[in-house]
Amino acid sequence: MRKFILPMVIVAFGFSFANSSCKKNENQAIVSRVKSIFAQKNLKEDDEANFDSTLVAPFFVNHPKLKSYQSDVEALYKKHQYHYVWFDKKGINEVGGLLYGKINNIEAEGIEAVVPYKYKLDEIFQNAANMQKPDVTTELLLSSLYFFYADKVYRGLDEKKTQELGWYLPRKKQSYVNYLDSLLVNPSLINKDEKEVLGEYYRLREVLQQYRELEKKGGWNTIDLDPKMEPLKPGDSSGTIAQIRQRLFIIGDVSVDSKSALYDEELRTGILKYKKGNGYTLDALITSKHIANMNVSVEERIKTIIVNMERCRWIPSGIKKSKEYIFINIPSYRLTYFKDNKPELISKVVVGKAMNKTVVFSADMKYIVFSPYWNVPNSIIKKELLPAMVKNKNYLAQHDMEWNGGNIRQRPGPKNSLGLVKFLFPNTNSIYLHDTPSKNLFNEEKRAFSHGCIRIEKPRELANLILKDDKNWTPEKIDAAMNRGVESWYTLKNKIPVYIGYFTAWVDKAGSIYFYDDVYHRDERLAAYIYEQ
Repeated sequence: MRKFILPMVIVAFGFSFANSSCKKNENQAIVSRVKSIFAQKNLKEDDEANFDSTLVAPFFVNHPKLKSYQSDVEALYKKHQYHYVWFDKKGINEVGGLLYGKINNIEAEGIEAVVPYKYKLDEIFQNAANMQKPDVTTELLLSSLYFFYADKVYRGLDEKKTQELGWYLPRKKQSYVNYLDSLLVNPSLINKDEKEVLGEYYRLREVLQQYRELEKKGGWNTIDLDPKMEPLKPGDSSGTIAQIRQRLFIIGDVSVDSKSALYDEELRTGILKYKKGNGYTLDALITSKHIANMNVSVEERIKTIIVNMERCRWIPSGIKKSKEYIFINIPSYRLTYFKDNKPELISKVVVGKAMNKTVVFSADMKYIVFSPYWNVPNSIIKKELLPAMVKNKNYLAQHDMEWNGGNIRQRPGPKNSLGLVKFLFPNTNSIYLHDTPSKNLFNEEKRAFSHGCIRIEKPRELANLILKDDKNWTPEKIDAAMNRGVESWYTLKNKIPVYIGYFTAWVDKAGSIYFYDDVYHRDERLAAYIYEQ
């Protein structure tokens, strides 16, 4: 039986960006601080600062529900020379107390899983005597539940499951053995750490609490719905309008519930706010589809929030460190171009229809192609063009198309399906951004019409912003290249990360929540994974 009484030695841990000098300095500072923390423990005897390494394996025999975390626990204590992590001279330390609070209220994180051996944890923290003297079982239980918490709250579903759900954005890589050092130095990080989890997660968490309070109060009543009803407009009067007013008051879209059945100016303002928060065209008409949306229960809204909190766990928070990047949210049909972490451009987009889903992934934009050819995919040739050519022998000529070897392509010009410019971020999914001659589609509320690629409403503006700092280009040169009718490729001097995501609930920095239609019907399947835990 081996007992460790050597001085504590902390090895430097590295985050994924440790190759930068400032990150190295940050890591060294954390290591130094952790050494200091352990040096100040002042347990009575050196041999009391450490515990017997052979006690780890029996703990997991006696606690089989935590077995999956055994390798992490062993790695933690090998790193810390089997030194007590959760105890100092006063007993269980601050981080231990905070962890218990988080475990005790884990549903606030949108986690539905049952906490293993929570009754044992309660027995420890509800009896002061159990918290004073270092105890191996308590120590290993806290470490195991720390990894349980990190697994559920920080990491989320494993990558295999997320890919089954059609999510191919890169997953963050993190050692939660090493991350504990950061918590020991700054315990408040367990409440909020935007370097670890996307900031959007914490905003969703706040709204989740608000909606759970609404649920406790009974949520909202179902509004009477007549599918054949005429659209309601300002000046109309009906009992349905009074019910709509009450519904909007409950969620804060109108400030006072006057009980009035008249569609007045106050209700009009509330309707516009509601429509903005639910992805509808901003007009004053209220139709049956709007009422059907209002009738979605508070319980279902809570589920949607939880599902999207889970998606936030999968995104590396470091994406905001890029000088510029593009983020496209499929359910909101919106592209945002960020520069220096500020939105420089917001554009409507058209995404793939249900049978041609736009893939959730990321890649680096490398090229802009002006006056592009459209090389028609074989699937479209077989399903659409060949049958059309049988009916109309002049089909290709009428659509500015031509044979190119054994394939068909559409010549550059205003009729080209890709419009006047496309933006390439090479990927195995053959997805890219492009202009379109079908501008009218951007006026539709639901814009899932494409074969998988993404059409953008403001391609010229995007090209100008991307090339703004490139001395080779001016707005006039960009316009000329787009309208020249001769395909030309330009290699960007700086690659721009493009992220295509899927969020059906989003909270802006002002705290307002937006719900979007689950266009690819993915929420329910993800919810099933979450609620089965």
